[in-house]
Amino acid sequence: MPPTQNSPVSLDEFDHKILVELERDGVATAAALAEKVGLSPSACHRRVKAMEAAGVIEGYAAILSEKALGRSATVFVAVTLDNQRSDTMAAFERAVARCREVQDCHLMTGESDYLLRIVIADDDRYERVHQETLSKLPGVRRLVSNFTIRTVFRRAASVAH
Repeated sequence: MPPTQNSPVSLDEFDHKILVELERDGVATAAALAEKVGLSPSACHRRVKAMEAAGVIEGYAAILSEKALGRSATVFVAVTLDNQRSDTMAAFERAVARCREVQDCHLMTGESDYLLRIVIADDDRYERVHQETLSKLPGVRRLVSNFTIRTVFRRAASVAH
């Protein structure tokens, strides 16, 4: 039975090599990938298509330079809701998904309910985002904001052996 997108997929050494190369260069051709991992281009292409079909590869995206786009500040915001009822959480998740400044939203364990990653043009704009957007999201009781000093590194999902 083929794996579903929610079940783990068995990957061999060649699959791992292919994924590592695709993390480095998501637009690499099958011929270029094949040369780097030691397979024929057709075998490499088949493996990539199989991993796409199995949901291992969800898609391809460019990693944009936030600094080059004029977004120099990254803020992590811990959000605590009034309660954890499913309707409160669903309303919050629908509303936060519409916030353009929010790059990532994670449901968390621990002291806060959600962790948001927000990228803004400068520190002064965060006050606007905080007052006009975040504090008006449904169910929000508390917001704790932490500004990034410097991004040490950023990567896509890693291939672990």
